Amino acid sequence: MSRDVNTSFARVLVDEWVRGGVTNAVIAPGSRSAPIALALAANARIAVHVILDERSAAFVALGLGRATGRPAVVLTTSGTAAANLHPAILEAHHGRVPLIACTADRPPELRDTGAPQTIDQVRLFGTAVRWFVDAEVPADRLDAGPAWRALGARSVAEAIGSTPGPVHLNLPLREPLVPTGEPFVGAPGRADGRPWTEFSEPPRRLLDSSEIDELATRVLAEPRGLVICGWGSRVSTETVHRFARASGWPIIADPLSGVSGDECVSAYEALARTERFTSSHAPRVAWRVGAPLTSTTFARWLDTAGTEITIVERGLGRCDPSHSAVAVIDADADDLLIAIAARLEALAPDRDRSWADEWTTADARALKAIDTALDGWPECSEPRTARDLMAQLPADATLVVASSMPIREVEWFGRPGSRWVIANRGVNGIDGFVSTVLGVALGTVGPVVALTGDLSFLHDAGGLLAAKGTSVDVVFVVVDNRGGGIFSFLPQANHPEHFETLFGTPPTVDIGVLAAAHGFSVRSVGTPPELAGALVAAMAEPGPSVVLVVTDRARNVEHHRAVWDAVASAFSDG
Repeated sequence: MSRDVNTSFARVLVDEWVRGGVTNAVIAPGSRSAPIALALAANARIAVHVILDERSAAFVALGLGRATGRPAVVLTTSGTAAANLHPAILEAHHGRVPLIACTADRPPELRDTGAPQTIDQVRLFGTAVRWFVDAEVPADRLDAGPAWRALGARSVAEAIGSTPGPVHLNLPLREPLVPTGEPFVGAPGRADGRPWTEFSEPPRRLLDSSEIDELATRVLAEPRGLVICGWGSRVSTETVHRFARASGWPIIADPLSGVSGDECVSAYEALARTERFTSSHAPRVAWRVGAPLTSTTFARWLDTAGTEITIVERGLGRCDPSHSAVAVIDADADDLLIAIAARLEALAPDRDRSWADEWTTADARALKAIDTALDGWPECSEPRTARDLMAQLPADATLVVASSMPIREVEWFGRPGSRWVIANRGVNGIDGFVSTVLGVALGTVGPVVALTGDLSFLHDAGGLLAAKGTSVDVVFVVVDNRGGGIFSFLPQANHPEHFETLFGTPPTVDIGVLAAAHGFSVRSVGTPPELAGALVAAMAEPGPSVVLVVTDRARNVEHHRAVWDAVASAFSDG
């Protein structure tokens, strides 16, 4: 008796994804992928989002993974459709975001024959995936059910493992690609909704008491230290603050780390640029969890000062581009820092905090100088936009920040508080930003606001079409400085004869008109009070909207220099 093999395989695969915790799938329309798409649409336990552009679809799935911590499935047909997933897969790989990339393919007999819409999809994404499988063509065999279920269960487990990331399932399918009405292949799952195979993570490495004693002694012996938290730190604010209080060290926390509080130094970029401070406050040691700070100025200062950096990183997934670390401790940061803090509290309950107090006092002085400078300009400046935006967001809001200048403005001038700040810092690209924001909004409860430059917004113009289709409530604050603002701070600015053509690249598209054509409401502002009012109005209305902040690239450079000069002047009197 003939049975509907493709539909059976697809429904079993989707069922195992759901059993593993997958709740979202992003589908780019196509023919060869029809069995999987129909199975996803037929499963009420999974939310399906249809995005026309495969690159945009992949970044929407990436944003969902960032927001939820669970892999979203992104499904494409064969050929160049599959290749368009590569940028998002690279970001997921380097940014440690769970993702299941599912590409339909021609069966083996049609590969390398000139068949249409057929490319070599085997290991298409190279080493950028946690796991790759070129699956067998579904067939009606006695062991088909267990094999299909094992494939689905493992794909989820690999994506959410100890180092989350993307997996790639390449699925060759023969016609017919739509349900035939014939019986299904019997492939029942485990009882009680369990995955076919349950995978256990490796146990956390717990340091023994002698190792904790040794590390606590090292911390105790050095009062001039720092706790640095970068993106991907996976450590709680409570843990970091307890360690900071016990060690007497201040906290330097990138807004992307999720760590905030009174012991955190916000103006570390400004302090690292102030010679009066750096000459007397060079730290001798620093313990870092997560990736390096966005600030290269601060990192260069630590290198110049000869600061000994210890990285706490589970799995030894090094992130040390300056090759400056003297040690990497393979341990869970929460477990380790709490254990050391407890030992320090017992050994030195009255730990001297004068070093940390000097940093927080300096931070307050720098912040006051920054605020005075920013408040002195009547027009919108990019530094003030970042500061005011973060200050105005409600506590339950999520801020998604684009690469290039926006993420730096947020780091240098924003006061993160307890708000969740997200950015694509795996490979630091501007591509796919609009789509990433949509994915975050689809997977997040609470307001979602994005801060981006004009080029980053336009680079993902395909995401605007996706936004119209998803009907999410999201506000894009777009800094329109007519080009690539970061290049005005780089050596390329010293070559004016080719600067605008090659680096400034002012867009020829009116962002407001483009956004409005895609169904966005658009508000253009030029002063800080206008920005505040436009943001309130945009967050109160449904659907996607743009708040267009008009600035000038040349003035932006002047604004930054004026802020750094103001901070230096604040420290000039001792």
